[in-house]
Amino acid sequence: MISKGIKKDLLGRVFAVIVFALLTLFGFVFSIYLIYNANNAYTYFLAFSYLILSIVAGLFNTFTAYSYYRSYLYDEYLDKIKDSLSPMNTFPSVAVAIATFNEDPKIVIKNMKQLRKLDYPKDKIVFYMLDDSNDKTKINQIKKASKIYNYIYINREDRRGYKAGALNNLMNITKEEFIAVFDYDEYLTNTKFLKDLLPYFQDKKLAYIQTEKRYRKYSFFSDTIDLFDAFFFKFIQPSRALNNTAIFAGSCGIIKTSCLKEIGGFPEYVIEDTFFSFESDVHGFKSLYVPKVYAYGKPIKTFTELVKQQWRYNYGDTQFLGYFIEKLRRKNTKKVLSPLSNVDYMTHGFGLNYISVMLVLFTLISIFIVFSQLPIAKINLSNVLSAQYLSFDLELLGIGALFVSIIAPIIITKVYFNSVRKGIMIFLLNFALAFIRAKAAFAAIFRKKYRVVWERKNKNNYKYGRILYAAKNSIMEVSFAIFLFILGVIAVIINNVFGGMWLFWYGILYASTIFMFYKYR
Repeated sequence: MISKGIKKDLLGRVFAVIVFALLTLFGFVFSIYLIYNANNAYTYFLAFSYLILSIVAGLFNTFTAYSYYRSYLYDEYLDKIKDSLSPMNTFPSVAVAIATFNEDPKIVIKNMKQLRKLDYPKDKIVFYMLDDSNDKTKINQIKKASKIYNYIYINREDRRGYKAGALNNLMNITKEEFIAVFDYDEYLTNTKFLKDLLPYFQDKKLAYIQTEKRYRKYSFFSDTIDLFDAFFFKFIQPSRALNNTAIFAGSCGIIKTSCLKEIGGFPEYVIEDTFFSFESDVHGFKSLYVPKVYAYGKPIKTFTELVKQQWRYNYGDTQFLGYFIEKLRRKNTKKVLSPLSNVDYMTHGFGLNYISVMLVLFTLISIFIVFSQLPIAKINLSNVLSAQYLSFDLELLGIGALFVSIIAPIIITKVYFNSVRKGIMIFLLNFALAFIRAKAAFAAIFRKKYRVVWERKNKNNYKYGRILYAAKNSIMEVSFAIFLFILGVIAVIINNVFGGMWLFWYGILYASTIFMFYKYR
């Protein structure tokens, strides 16, 4: 008998596949419609540009649908691995490490204390505090706490390689067989972390295990961001793990020290964890993902914090894409990686770039279509109300594609996380972050020094008030939204009602950035 929960899960995944299939189909058919009605070089250029964007979107939609459905098979795959494991009779030595840089000592110390509760033989576990802080007050507090809770305190004067450098420094120091990594803000909730995960390393080729990462509950906004990331850990990670491409997410995971040394340590990039995961695969090691939460991170409470995170992710993913392509040219890399592995790494590198850059490109091409000589530019109010016109014209499929793109995250969020509001928020966030992610990608492409553009300010110390703070940090998005509104008005004036509505809608979506900075500063 299949339980109701399993049936609901399977039906939810099937529904997700159908939604993404419809989105892909509608985009293709609307592209064909544009090509069919093109009548000069300019309109053919627009039509084929839209087709290219639809093909790229279709490939990503297909991959996403594939991941949603395939992840359903992961529990059975993991159960088979569990059944093959022998009882753990001996306990290997483990280094438990926290990496930090000028973070709030109260949070760091609280989590240091909690990690000491790990259920594991005390003579087989050594705790390390990797403190790269340069704030003397914070250094003194954390150093003092390290003595109290019996942590080996390590402070590097040269913060080369950031977190990757700190972990590589530990790799060269530690004699423990495994390294368990936690972020400074992750509060342990399951003390069985080591005893649950270490048995999997009976597979000698297993280099690392990653567990599910989640944030503590705090507010509607922070809980939405938690779901924002949960999509990756609930659906993408299990699917990738079936291909041996599970991403080591930087913390809440365990690494085999000997494998890390053979790989050469963590590549010292902004997102060192993704580069390490790829290098592990290239070196012929295995990886594993365990979809279970053992610790909860500090919630992302503000849009400004989210912007910082997304800037870092997209900058790093763009770096990784170039790294991956360069590595792929080498014959030894091609021999090790499977075709599915290549697809996984390629889509990971393109992921946030696709979501951001593609949204902007679809918007720009939509502007040109609205003001072209294609039939869509001739729709007036009487056309819209004409049942005959609506029943035969393939332009409806363009509207259908837009509609499905809106409801997809909303309904999927409702099915899996029982929240329509959070689905709407996730949809808006992709537009609110579009230019921010795109700028991070271009900064990486042109090898600009990695930096965070938006500095966190005390919310009670806005020099010119909240609205000006929000406007200052969203100048590009607001300017683009105003431009779209103006074009929308022009479209309506020239009797192109649908075109005007199309541009107004895009304008509202991009203007959501200023709302996010204002509401969730």
